[in-house]
Amino acid sequence: MGLSAKDALQLREALQIAVVKCSERCLYQAAKWAAELLDALPIPDDPSVTNQSGTYVHPALMPNHDPAEAALEAKELSQYLLAKSYFDCKEFDRCSAVFLSDSMLSSLLATNPDDLQSPPSKGKGKGKATTSIDFDQGLPNISQKSLFLALYAKVISGEKRKDEETEMIMGPQDLGTVVNKQLIVVSRFLSKWFEARKADTRGEYPASQGFLEYLYGMVLAKEKNDSLAIEYLVQSVHLFPWNWGAWLELTNLIGRVEQLKKIAPHLPQNIMSFIFHANAAINLYQQGADLAASLNDLLSIFPTSSFLLTCKALLFYHSKDLYAAEQEFSNILALHPHRLDSLDHYSNILYVLNMRPKLAFLAHLCSSIDKFRPESCVVIGNYYSLLSQHEKAVQYFRRALTLDRSCLSAWTLMGHEYVELKNTHAAIESYRRAVDVNRRDYRAWYGLGQTYEVLEMHAYALWYYKKAAGLRPWDGKMWQAVGSCLQKMGRDRDGIKALKRALLADSYYDAGAASSFGSGASIDRMGQMDPDVLLQIATMYDRLGEREEAKAYMELCLAQEEGTVDADNTTNNNLNDSVAMQHDSIADDGSDAGGAGPSGSREAGGGGGVGTGVTIATSKARMWLANYAMAAGDYETVNRLAMELCQDGVEVEEAKALIREARSRMEMTNLMER
Repeated sequence: MGLSAKDALQLREALQIAVVKCSERCLYQAAKWAAELLDALPIPDDPSVTNQSGTYVHPALMPNHDPAEAALEAKELSQYLLAKSYFDCKEFDRCSAVFLSDSMLSSLLATNPDDLQSPPSKGKGKGKATTSIDFDQGLPNISQKSLFLALYAKVISGEKRKDEETEMIMGPQDLGTVVNKQLIVVSRFLSKWFEARKADTRGEYPASQGFLEYLYGMVLAKEKNDSLAIEYLVQSVHLFPWNWGAWLELTNLIGRVEQLKKIAPHLPQNIMSFIFHANAAINLYQQGADLAASLNDLLSIFPTSSFLLTCKALLFYHSKDLYAAEQEFSNILALHPHRLDSLDHYSNILYVLNMRPKLAFLAHLCSSIDKFRPESCVVIGNYYSLLSQHEKAVQYFRRALTLDRSCLSAWTLMGHEYVELKNTHAAIESYRRAVDVNRRDYRAWYGLGQTYEVLEMHAYALWYYKKAAGLRPWDGKMWQAVGSCLQKMGRDRDGIKALKRALLADSYYDAGAASSFGSGASIDRMGQMDPDVLLQIATMYDRLGEREEAKAYMELCLAQEEGTVDADNTTNNNLNDSVAMQHDSIADDGSDAGGAGPSGSREAGGGGGVGTGVTIATSKARMWLANYAMAAGDYETVNRLAMELCQDGVEVEEAKALIREARSRMEMTNLMER
């Protein structure tokens, strides 16, 4: 994808205007995102291209094309500058009161805003419905920019008060039930504001600018009214597509790939929609050639964009190519050494790869830049976890959550630490809070399954493992957990199907197959398979009395020592036909699609290699095959396998006993033949 000089100029001007407009409304993160993207846009060599008109007008001084709004903004300039200065000084109530005083809101809402109860969620709440809006006095006649700033300050004020009222993280009174009491004020105000404009048939009201739709969508999302929130956010990105905050809120509300495909046709067709689609797909744990090509196209326009480079690194991360992901993050750190965004993901990768010196360097770097950023605390917590200092790790994850209770990585990783500390109750609570923050977090679902499995509550563990597998259908670890749980519950037939799916999933990553759910890889394309999974399948077949199938999988397990696939064709067909049961399981759970799976307490990288060598699983398979050959009277095979067991140093005494028995029976057979 390339841009002409004219298109590049228009894109540059649009991003400059976006930075100014977002900054004017104190949307600092959206302004920063647009500014970083603007900085990544290469400057043309010809200076005349950047200023074709010959005159330069700063984006902040560009005229408002709506005369009514322009007149209101000019009239309110002094008040707006006062309100923005209050907001910048974090005096949010004073900022809001410049345009919307408490007495005005009280008269409009017929009550004190601070006394309003939270609205009932999905019909289950018990909030009082006596508060009614009396808009007979009419809405205040102020510009949309000033109204947005006042209402946004109200929301931020409520969030600040909510944080002040909450208890200590994971304390006895920390139930996660404290709400932002200002949401209902802003929600009802905006509801009436939009109702007035929908009823306007004579064109009395100026056209909306898109920012109030964004604010209303954000408030509706916090009130769990997702469908209406998506509707208003889609309106917002149509009216002003350069507000990344609106796209990000939309991304957080999309929980399934199908939902993303359904929304896509209703979005504006521009470069922002292209960036949104790539980011949303990565957040849904998708991967594949098409997504990689989309990111490369975007990087050809913004070659040094830290956001797009992070998306590329996360694509490798979710594809379980951890070494490539580590290289990408290392490159980002070299280009933007003071940027802390997404370094918590980088620390997870370094943890899994056991790169302690790099993780130590990253922890020191984050601490020197800003030790009170949630990302810094997560990185330091991961470093202490790698040193097996789990109490200190928990301390830093708690600090991250004190700074930002919506920090997903901190909740999930703290759950992992509590598992290490054998505090299952705290681990379960941490994982539950992680799921509350983001229901797409497969690691939290998997962690809940692990914790309940430790408690030997296998029915609960199976349900959580299935949720995790639904989020990450092509992750072998997810299906291996499902299969092991089914095995412990005595459901061997279903367990076999799940474990076969685990083998197919691993081959999907190793072969680099397409990311669609239905593109199953064949066993003929497989490289290295997990001997433990093969041994589990064989053991369950043995319990079911299907000893020929058990023998085929035992031989396949043994073949992994040399990395060769030498199994019966029936095994191949069974493996490739095993997808249907798992697809039905996902559909029954109503889970989402996409994701990558953890191994132990962090994510595991993709396997692959020429052979595993001798493992406990292959030695057990060799012992089973030796006993099978003994029962079948194949004493030469028994002698060979038992000799190999003696060389492996596994179950040597039992192997020697088999050798003596096999040689004795061979001698007896030779005597009888004579």
